[in-house]
Amino acid sequence: MIELYTDGACQGNPGPSGIGLYIKINNERIRLSEYIGHCTNHEAEFIAILKGLEYCQQYYPNEIISLRSDSKTAVEAIERKFSKNENFQPYITRINELAETFPYFFIKWIPEKLNKSADQLAKKAIHNPL
Repeated sequence: MIELYTDGACQGNPGPSGIGLYIKINNERIRLSEYIGHCTNHEAEFIAILKGLEYCQQYYPNEIISLRSDSKTAVEAIERKFSKNENFQPYITRINELAETFPYFFIKWIPEKLNKSADQLAKKAIHNPL
């Protein structure tokens, strides 16, 4: 089973944004950080989840995924498969499509204090836009 921690961060809202992925699989730890341009904080959270699932699909397509995010907005919208904010719907649709490709997919909201690694990676990406 893979534990996938995701976070998005912005400097301003909207503003320069980054995502962080912290992946635990067995004894291995993978840390990924990416600058994603200008967007809102919520968009960055959805993009982080999407990129995390794309990474897992590419490298670990047959694993059970336990995704953890500190974004209640994103987690609840993905669980409901719907958001009143039309801008989020394409992310939600694509995330749910990817989730269905794994044998099992779980998503859970966690408090920020349990998502420090992904948070640090997302903030790092804002300051390293290469």
